[in-house]
Amino acid sequence: MLSALSELSVAFPWFGWVAIFVFGACVGSFLNVVILRNPRGQSVLRPGSRCDGCAAPILWRDKLPILAWLFRRGRARCCDARFSFRYCAVELLTALLFLVCWLSFPPLKTLCAVAFLSLLIVASFIDQDHRIIPDWLTIGGAALGLFLSLCVPELHGFLSEPMGSESPVPLAHFRAFASSAAGLFIGSGLLLWIALVAEVFMKKEAMGFGDVKFVGMIGAFCGWQGAVFAIFGGAILGTLFVGALRLIGKRAPNGQIPFGPMLAAAATIYFFGGGTLTSFLGNFTCR
Repeated sequence: MLSALSELSVAFPWFGWVAIFVFGACVGSFLNVVILRNPRGQSVLRPGSRCDGCAAPILWRDKLPILAWLFRRGRARCCDARFSFRYCAVELLTALLFLVCWLSFPPLKTLCAVAFLSLLIVASFIDQDHRIIPDWLTIGGAALGLFLSLCVPELHGFLSEPMGSESPVPLAHFRAFASSAAGLFIGSGLLLWIALVAEVFMKKEAMGFGDVKFVGMIGAFCGWQGAVFAIFGGAILGTLFVGALRLIGKRAPNGQIPFGPMLAAAATIYFFGGGTLTSFLGNFTCR
């Protein structure tokens, strides 16, 4: 399917872009449901979407990703209650990220990328709302990262070997799986030690164990370099965010900033520019 879409987009470039954007927006709409319902222990399939204000069923035309919010100007048709712009923002963010993946990677890596980014989006907003990152997402995501790394070595920068290789597990696939496993254990292990040391000095819990497992999941998709970058890049982004809040005279709710969204943002930066970043850092440290 992806290869057919790729061939069609060569003849009609705009078609592929539009198709991927629309698909991403639809996935983003589903991610909104997961973000809202999963932490509450509710099914993401049943019942259908309902108005936050009066609980009336939402009509199909009011479920159109992005467009529904724009056409209704953020208000429900049934009771005129306002609904959050975040629904539209998640759909737009997902659509744009999917489009960037399509324009940046070959088809199989694009498939892996959209799965990874979907996990990052869900984790970020659940952590923002509830200060938790569910185990099904971190542990399940890590298992998915290991599996996809074994199947698609391009995820870690290794080229697949030609069909008909005598080895039951071609070398590129084994190397990609090893890179994924190293990212899983090094990333989670490093953040765990940082959390333990910080807890000793701060005399309180520095971060939740969900963040540790989340970094392990990131490492399964990005390798150990990506996991390390996410840890320190996330810390820098968090510091900048806190500084920006202070400049405008605001404070974080309960005085805490969830680390998950910062880790996800740093992981996204690495995923799209990892090769360039590692080359730059390597050249910088060798001087």
